Amino acid sequence: MISTEYPPMHGGVGRYCKKLVDSLRTEGMKVFVVCNEAGNGDYNGISPNNQNNSKVLLKIVKEVKPDVVHVQYEHGLYGIHLDPINPRNTRTNIESFYKECTVPIVTTFHSAYTFTQWMKLVVPLNNRIFGRFGTFLRMGYDYWTHLLNYKSFNSLNKQKIGSNKAGIVFSKYLANIIPGSTLIYHGAQPSISPPMDRKEARKKFSLPEKANIALAIGFMTATKGWDIIEKMKMPEDWKVVINTSQNHYGREKLKGRFENEGIINLNRGFLSDEDLSLLFYCVDALILPYKVTSGSGVMYDGLAHGLPFISSKLEFFKEFSDKKLGIMANRNPAEFSNSLIKLKKNYKQYKDAVVDLRKHLLWKEVAKKHFLLYDSIVDYASSPLIEKIRG
Repeated sequence: MISTEYPPMHGGVGRYCKKLVDSLRTEGMKVFVVCNEAGNGDYNGISPNNQNNSKVLLKIVKEVKPDVVHVQYEHGLYGIHLDPINPRNTRTNIESFYKECTVPIVTTFHSAYTFTQWMKLVVPLNNRIFGRFGTFLRMGYDYWTHLLNYKSFNSLNKQKIGSNKAGIVFSKYLANIIPGSTLIYHGAQPSISPPMDRKEARKKFSLPEKANIALAIGFMTATKGWDIIEKMKMPEDWKVVINTSQNHYGREKLKGRFENEGIINLNRGFLSDEDLSLLFYCVDALILPYKVTSGSGVMYDGLAHGLPFISSKLEFFKEFSDKKLGIMANRNPAEFSNSLIKLKKNYKQYKDAVVDLRKHLLWKEVAKKHFLLYDSIVDYASSPLIEKIRG
């Protein structure tokens, strides 16, 4: 299992990977993890800045002799280079590994975008040396490289499906962008069981006992939509609880003021699995006003805790909104405020749909689907790690 990010490193990809590894091991598979030196994997040596990631991985594969290699593929975690002149040179630092590895490879795709969303990834970055001019200059460069490299970025994904290679996506939206991939929903289930009483859970975080509470949580980056939450006028019986953490990988240093009286800012940073689960038990819904997203581990975690959502009108969320798991809203403060009222009026309908779906997110079920996919691309003559699924 390959993932640059792995606990105790902070981030959704690492958290997801750890849960998947644990579930595969519980189901009887022997799994070795390769990650960054800051993660608690079995092997390390890969990072976004290491141009020799492929050599490191090929050496480990030669030593371990696995039946299958599984890559958690978030481009930036392996070092993405968008070439400003020749898009054919766009690459990450593990592309040669894919070309040279003779072991079957499964790739979980964490990022893929429509053109509109791809261009919205360009955000202003403060320039300490050249000030506002430097910010505009950098944005102009980023717009150009994104415009030039949209097809090459998507090509990096599509190249990883084919003979001896399989792909996993978390939604129909991603499956449409990456043809030939396999849909396996993002696993999610509470880390605290049985559930804690809501009244007691709210006491742990000093939250109001009787208010309706929506939760917004994630990295403090522009694409997460904190600007919408800052400007929301909360309905009288609603509060929005937020908890942000610093994005350690990007150059973006966003600061939110959150002076709205309807907002409760926990300021607790990146939460442990147990504290995150406890926080989910405190609230009634999730609020996801994203500008851009390929997926949302927060949404899946919320669904696992029985929480409907309110999200921006983005392609990823449509599949789940159509299942009546939540509400999509236009990305402006008034629309999100009105959606809180709408959600409350029809809360049981959304809650029932969420409860019906969440059994499909159990990690045991997700692990079984991974077993089947591994089995489909591994040579039966040399596959001791997957005998359980065939037996």
